[in-house]
Amino acid sequence: MTVAPPPPPRPLRLAAYNIEWFNALFDDRGRMLEDRELSARYQTTRADQLGAIAIVLTAMNADGVMIIEAPDQGSRRSTVKALEGFARHFGLRTRKAVHGFASETEQEIAFLYDPDRLTAHHDPQGEPALSGGAEGAPRFDTTLRADLDLDGIAEPIRFSKPPLELAVTANGKTLRLIGVHAKSKAPHGQMPQAQFIRISIENRRKQLAECQWLRRRIDSHLTAGESLIVLGDLNDGPGLDEYEKLFGHSGVEVVLALNSGPETHLYDPHAHMALAQKTGISPSTARFWMAPQKRYFEALLDFIMISPDLAARQPDWRIWHPFNDPAVMAVPELRDALLTASDHFPVTIDLPVN
Repeated sequence: MTVAPPPPPRPLRLAAYNIEWFNALFDDRGRMLEDRELSARYQTTRADQLGAIAIVLTAMNADGVMIIEAPDQGSRRSTVKALEGFARHFGLRTRKAVHGFASETEQEIAFLYDPDRLTAHHDPQGEPALSGGAEGAPRFDTTLRADLDLDGIAEPIRFSKPPLELAVTANGKTLRLIGVHAKSKAPHGQMPQAQFIRISIENRRKQLAECQWLRRRIDSHLTAGESLIVLGDLNDGPGLDEYEKLFGHSGVEVVLALNSGPETHLYDPHAHMALAQKTGISPSTARFWMAPQKRYFEALLDFIMISPDLAARQPDWRIWHPFNDPAVMAVPELRDALLTASDHFPVTIDLPVN
């Protein structure tokens, strides 16, 4: 009798998901505020947003999710406690959380994963900089010195949300993951036009500096021959605003390093599509209401970028867009949950790791 060979292991599914003001759905003890009070999402209750997030995470069925804007970490709040309690309440298989360096904001970067499918631990790289900062690529929770305005004087740069560096093992394969939430370039609040322009340029300089710092870390991993995934919200994309013209490139292009040799490139098909076609059809991962124009604006902000060795495995990417993905459109409950949960939509990658 011929015995059929066992089926190949299913691909590892990883996700990047910016969940808008996830922190506002928990109290200081990490308990969910599952009630009818309004959440930070416009005209959405806390119970509805929590339920919608759980529907999205269940439908994605990812083995690991890099959560951007995860619940706050501080003297009275615990990111891990909040996320693991949330997963336990909704019966998610991604039930274990890991967090790295605390953010200066109420928006953390954390990884929620299925411990039956993979292992993950915080593994920061780089040497801690002294109080005055250091050049190159110091540890992400310390200070970089960089000349942002080209006046010959190096300025201190700090991540308000330090990237989360993970060592991950899945099906015997070792991976390096870096979760990122780069500086937002958009000024907030009403202000004179001249001030708006000045802040926009300052923010773009800071965002580009963060991407350059990140790129130096990427180079060190690729030089060491490590399999690398960079995922999260870069708050940038090619052609996204007019201030990009002042600097000649976007932060996404800096991280991808497409102007260097192919052995140093990172790959994300959505980023490459946007770069190849500055106008016309372009993917998007976020949807924002623009009050002055009285309409929604869409942008490609969220990415899963991978090293050349992983790209050679021919993984599949997917943006879970409620209007652009036919499989999502066919499930009204999932479509509505994506619109209720956040102003960003998750991105997934199915990566063969056998």
